[in-house]
Amino acid sequence: MTKPDTNLNSFMNQPDERGHFGQFGGRYVAETLMPLILDLEREYRAAQADPEFHAQLDDLLKHYVGRPSPLYYAERLTEELRKDAPAGRGAQIWFKRDELNHTGAHKINNCIGQILLAIRMGKTRIIAETGAGQHGVATATVCARFGLPCVIYMGAKDVERQQPNVFRMKLLGAEVIPVTSGANTLKDAMNEALRDWVANVHDTFYIIGTAAGPHPYPELVRDFQSVIGKEARAQMLERTGRLPDMLVAAIGGGSNAIGLFHPFLDDASVEMLGIEAAGHGLTKEHAASLAGGRPGILHGNKTYLLQDEDGQIAEAHSISAGLDYPGIGPEHSWLKEIGRVRYDSVTDTEALEGFQLLCRTEGIIPALEPSHAIAAVAREAAKMDRDRIILANLCGRGDKDIFTVAEALGEKM
Repeated sequence: MTKPDTNLNSFMNQPDERGHFGQFGGRYVAETLMPLILDLEREYRAAQADPEFHAQLDDLLKHYVGRPSPLYYAERLTEELRKDAPAGRGAQIWFKRDELNHTGAHKINNCIGQILLAIRMGKTRIIAETGAGQHGVATATVCARFGLPCVIYMGAKDVERQQPNVFRMKLLGAEVIPVTSGANTLKDAMNEALRDWVANVHDTFYIIGTAAGPHPYPELVRDFQSVIGKEARAQMLERTGRLPDMLVAAIGGGSNAIGLFHPFLDDASVEMLGIEAAGHGLTKEHAASLAGGRPGILHGNKTYLLQDEDGQIAEAHSISAGLDYPGIGPEHSWLKEIGRVRYDSVTDTEALEGFQLLCRTEGIIPALEPSHAIAAVAREAAKMDRDRIILANLCGRGDKDIFTVAEALGEKM
């Protein structure tokens, strides 16, 4: 039996006072935004120390979002993977089912926290960027709940491939603005959101969807998403009497992964595996910034980025609209450099195989983002003994992706 380690403090003081995780992170923003960034940090520190803030957040997470999300043992998937594994191999597969949250993904955890901060700061207008649309839907949802106007920037390419989520955002009252610059995807949507923010800083709060951007966003997004790992840790101990041997999560910007990983970082017995999108392959078009990038500055922070030899940001590709971002959250860059988390990648083809595998073995239709993690789980389970436990985060459900999957598989809708 793997016993939990007792030292839970060594990672908890990151980032430093300047917002850096090692060399990564920081605040690289327009002068116009600096006062608001500093105000946000002050308000966040005050909220952290305010029992009423935590009580309101916990109440909404429980009664509105539907937390805690279940911890599920995937018995049929486990048995299916053991068929082709060497004798005695084939780890147990468990899922943290954050796709069962209200709005269908982990994004709502962060949006609830950030809109409470926006209200504390007296902001009356909300903006956000979105790729797959799950963050846009979650932002539109909390804006409807609290009666605030909402503008969502979304790459024109993503608008086309994520029509169900675009319609959901509009139903919720949001204005969805297609972005036609660059590759018409997530990076470009974030560029436009930042331009809007600079122009409307007096009344506007930017709900960033991932654990990136200028400090304190990577920290506060991580903290709001850490409810995933905190619940999973307690649930695993209750269900099995031990901690998992490995955690697996897909990574675009990295919020669902850092949310799962962070509460386990000081448990040395728990291995962690982050899965980037390898697209058509690491030597072709992909979105694996840790595997194929190098440090640089984008969207207010220093982190690993896909870029050419002149430092120009390269276009990312993934079949998943939520993973085709050319960078990653700065804490992930730091965790890679210190060796605490292992990072690997999964191609579009492998993700589609993972998608279909979970559908037919467990009756769960996952989003294409966690389908990357599922493919990695299948790969890793065969290397591990049968008494070992892999816990993966199902960070989103697949309703939004059925048209993309159908097209990729040659099916007519």
